[in-house]
Amino acid sequence: MANVVVVGAQWGDEGKGKIVDWLSERADVIARFQGGHNAGHTLVIDGEVFKLSLLPSGIVRGGKLSVIGNGVVLDPWHLVKEIAGLRGQGVTITPETLMIAENTPLILPIHGELDRAREAQISVAKIGTTGRGIGPAYEDKVGRRSVRVADLADEATLELRVDRALVHHDALRRGLGLDPVDREALLAQLREIAPSVLEYAAPVWKVLNEKRKAGKRILFEGAQGALLDIDFGTYPFVTSSNVIAGQAATGTGIGPGSIDFVLGIVKAYTTRVGEGPFPAELHDGDGQRLGERGHEFGTVTGRKRRCGWFDAVLVRQTCATSGVNGIAFTKLDVLDGFETLKICVGYDLDGTRLEYLPTAADQQARCTPIYEEMPGWSESTEGARSWADLPAEAIKYVRRVEELIDCPVALLSTSPEREDTILVTDPFAD
Repeated sequence: MANVVVVGAQWGDEGKGKIVDWLSERADVIARFQGGHNAGHTLVIDGEVFKLSLLPSGIVRGGKLSVIGNGVVLDPWHLVKEIAGLRGQGVTITPETLMIAENTPLILPIHGELDRAREAQISVAKIGTTGRGIGPAYEDKVGRRSVRVADLADEATLELRVDRALVHHDALRRGLGLDPVDREALLAQLREIAPSVLEYAAPVWKVLNEKRKAGKRILFEGAQGALLDIDFGTYPFVTSSNVIAGQAATGTGIGPGSIDFVLGIVKAYTTRVGEGPFPAELHDGDGQRLGERGHEFGTVTGRKRRCGWFDAVLVRQTCATSGVNGIAFTKLDVLDGFETLKICVGYDLDGTRLEYLPTAADQQARCTPIYEEMPGWSESTEGARSWADLPAEAIKYVRRVEELIDCPVALLSTSPEREDTILVTDPFAD
């Protein structure tokens, strides 16, 4: 059976939640492979809205196994809160439906405190972090001072891990004017939350490999978008993990040869939350109209998203770095009613045309978009479920996007409702 990786191919907020939910009906296992609770997914199922930020989107589907892989950083207190919220909406969550990798690093309260203290330093350019401790937790993972899920099961190990972390954190806190960490209070918090996390702990790498050998379909779900990747994103205005498709293997413990299809989620226009370069950003009425019609506010933070025309240069680049086999094109209906549409097809950098976004931050900031114009359409595409339901100009727009990004459309989404989806290529096809 085919295994599918879903990645955002822009700056996040592309509509991954709906697409993963749509695909999860045909999958047996849904696995999160990176990020934390800083990225939100909104699902609309039979008119009911589910907001997720840590749990895999498949958790709302009965009969599926949802997995949080080792590539994720886990806030255990948020986990408990999110589980309680979903149970309140009638979702069944048990150790049979949810597993957390034993080697998953934890986000501690000290990580959020450090995150927010750094962002408050006016002498340093703001990154635009959510302040939820994601970056500091990844730093501790790489610095080999994380408290991991398995550590919660042994008191001696837990104390050793905490002490190692505090040697580092107390030094940082002094420099930021924060009080030292209360060691005993932190340990007490961890002891209290431990049972609520350990009941879901499992050797996820082993479980996934057994599922694969048994012919089960696995859907790998990423958070954020490829342009926020720590290596290939608009550094330093990026997240603290690898977002591109290759992380699905290392973030869950399954070999890269087990991945059969990479689906890139792409919005019909471009948005970004927070700081950083955005060559095709609009500061006019068109940009405001895109934001209003697309309801462009962050699921987790509520922050207003910056909006712009579709940037084919960026998406072509992310399709290459993630090895995207096909895209899911979302929110086409937001473009309904525009008389003229624009697509960014290149950049002007000091008089030189570029077909890619340069790596150097100062050059990224100086890139101006080169646009190609296309006629819009007045008819509605909302709720379309076949090509025949789409206006001719909308089809031409989609086809031109395919040409410019050098990647075919596999799915086309025309509303937040899961059934309003046009299937072109089945990612799960053998």
